Amino acid sequence: MKESKGILADNAFLKVKLVVFDLDGTLVNAYEAIVKSVNFTLKKMGYPEAAPKKICKAVGWGDKRLLAVFVKENDLEQALLIYRAHHRASLRKYAKLLAFTQEVLTYLRRRKYKIAIASNRPTEFTHIIVEHLGIKKYFDYILCADTLQQGKPHPQILLKIMKQFNMDASEAIFVGDMAVDIQTARNAGVRGIAVPTGSSTLSEIKKARPFKIIKNLAFLKEYL
Repeated sequence: MKESKGILADNAFLKVKLVVFDLDGTLVNAYEAIVKSVNFTLKKMGYPEAAPKKICKAVGWGDKRLLAVFVKENDLEQALLIYRAHHRASLRKYAKLLAFTQEVLTYLRRRKYKIAIASNRPTEFTHIIVEHLGIKKYFDYILCADTLQQGKPHPQILLKIMKQFNMDASEAIFVGDMAVDIQTARNAGVRGIAVPTGSSTLSEIKKARPFKIIKNLAFLKEYL
C-alpha cells in the first residue's frame, strides 16, 4: 500500500489510473482575467459594470452562459465576440497557477498516472491557459464542452475521457472546485474529489456529496 507523509493511501484509490481535473478554480486562478473581460464587454456595450463577486459566481458553465447573466439575449452574440477578443490577452496577463498545481502534476506524472482536463471553458482558451502557464506537457488529454453535445454536469465529458484511455469508472477520479464538477462525477459513476479553491462555497460542495473534500491539491498525494 502506498504511503504519503505517513498516511496510508485510501483503499478506494488503489485502482486509480486516471486523474481528471477541472481547470478554473482547481488548477488555475483565472478569475481576474474573467472579471476584466466581462466588465470590458459590458462597458463596451453600454451596460453597467458588474461586481467581481457576481461575475465569479457565474463562472463554470462556459462563457456563453456567463455572459447571459449580464446581457440581454439579443446582445449575447455580439457580447461573445467582444469578450473572446479581449479574453485572449487578458488570460495571458492575469491567469496564474493555484498553489501546488505544478507540484501535484509533477508527482502524478512521476507515478505514471494518466492525467486529463475536463472543462466547460472553450477549447481555445483552455489551451491558451495551459500553454501560457507551462503545464500543457503534463496532460495526456484535454477535453472541453464546446466539442460535445452536452457540457457539465452531463457525464459525456468524463465518459469520453475514460473511453479515450479504455478505463472504467473505478479507475478514474475527477477533481474539481464546484458543485457542478461533483455532480458530473456522480453522473458518470466516478469518484468526485472537491477542492474548495474556486467559486462554490464549502456548503454548496458538501450538498453535492463529493467522495472526498480536500483542503487543497497537495492533499491528493495522501491518496495517490
